[in-house]
Amino acid sequence: MATKCVHKGCGKVFTDPEEPCVYHPGPPVFHEGQKGWNCCKPRVLTFEEFMEIPPCTTGKHSAVDDTPAPAEKKDTPAESQPPVAAPVPVRDSGVPRPVAHSPAIPPPSNAPTPVPEEPESDDPELAIPENATCRRRGCGGTYKPDVSRDEERCVYHPGQPVFHEGSKGWSCCKRRVLEFDEFLKIGGCAEKKRHLFVGKGKPAGEEKVESVRNDFYQTATSVNVSLYLKKIDKDKAKVEFTSTGIALDLPTTDNKRYKDNYELFAPIDPEKSTFKVLGTKLELMLVKGDGTSWPVLRKDDRWTGERIQIGSAARA
Repeated sequence: MATKCVHKGCGKVFTDPEEPCVYHPGPPVFHEGQKGWNCCKPRVLTFEEFMEIPPCTTGKHSAVDDTPAPAEKKDTPAESQPPVAAPVPVRDSGVPRPVAHSPAIPPPSNAPTPVPEEPESDDPELAIPENATCRRRGCGGTYKPDVSRDEERCVYHPGQPVFHEGSKGWSCCKRRVLEFDEFLKIGGCAEKKRHLFVGKGKPAGEEKVESVRNDFYQTATSVNVSLYLKKIDKDKAKVEFTSTGIALDLPTTDNKRYKDNYELFAPIDPEKSTFKVLGTKLELMLVKGDGTSWPVLRKDDRWTGERIQIGSAARA
């Protein structure tokens, strides 16, 4: 009998229990706007990017969720808690205080992340793979070749996921829960007659990507950059470093390409600088050539006046 795998990141319908399953064995992690999985390192900013983080473990399908539950916090009796010292008033000197940033979490980008809109219906000329899953948020319906498309009923969430102070829900309905597993089970609040399995066909020829979002943070010796572009082809991606810039040629596996040349704010050491292709982004580690603090990534970027610096400056 066909059964849907409950492993996170898999969700396939299987009949052979010995079939390989690629999934996330750890629980999800949401911290200060970043999203990821406890079992692997990628961290992203949007829910769509989070749902597309490639699974990191291979095992077997299961109908029983064996993801470890997060440890429960025990309440400390009030009488055993140490007294809290009263805050000491500090006179404002009128001098602005420096802003510290955690080296583990890059400063957020000021530009909002666009959310791609799903098409209303499937392209009738595209074949639907067996056991395909509906792409609309919160539905999870699977394609059944023996059932007429006119008999399908898609119940989904037209809004965006909302994570706020530990609670999780959808912007299109009121229900809020605490656990991620319960969030995935929140029933849809809107309905369409048919599921959305494949969407519209891609245009002929390669699609040019005009720009990509980036974030960066730095230490006294390096600048660490994330360029957000999904499905970069690792075998064809080209990144060339010079002392003053970067040449990028990033084709993707879904027939897109991003090409650009970045003139950097300050010199780098091209021989020591490196890059890494991940599922949703390109990571660059630029080794500074002169130890300068970078207020922006590119020389022609608008400078806000704030210099973002992590760690101790090198001594002369």
